[in-house]
Amino acid sequence: MYKRILVPTDGSSVADAAAGAAIALSRSCGAEIVALSVAVPEPVLQSVAGAMVIDPGQQAEVLLDRAHAQVGALAAHAREAGVDCRPVAILVLDPARGILDAAREYACDLIVMGSHGRRGLSTLVAGSVAQAVLAYSPHPVMVFRPELADGRAQTPARTCREGMDA
Repeated sequence: MYKRILVPTDGSSVADAAAGAAIALSRSCGAEIVALSVAVPEPVLQSVAGAMVIDPGQQAEVLLDRAHAQVGALAAHAREAGVDCRPVAILVLDPARGILDAAREYACDLIVMGSHGRRGLSTLVAGSVAQAVLAYSPHPVMVFRPELADGRAQTPARTCREGMDA
């Protein structure tokens, strides 16, 4: 079925849920996991007075350390379950592009990832990495959404049927 599954993680609970599902799927079909954490540097902005200086090299180091810790935790969880896992941490400006490039570079045939469930204006402002990956991936993508307080997954604003009746 699948030979190599890419599992992007940002350390969030929804990414952890996606990772758990990917590990279970990997065990059932004998696939390897490529655990990916994408470190995204913040844009450097000067203050009005121009006095604020940030060392992007130091920032990148801190971000990559955090990314290595995230994929290290996912890899440990996979290995405990008896699944081979390759941890990868990268530094890129566009996380969706980084995920798609990693899927190609590591010859992954499935991407399993979480989505924070942004909609409307928040998607326009913050973007949606999951939507971009879904739109441009040549491979299947399995997306996990966060659960609501009562344990149900979020539902779309309208069902397909409602959209047809409108």
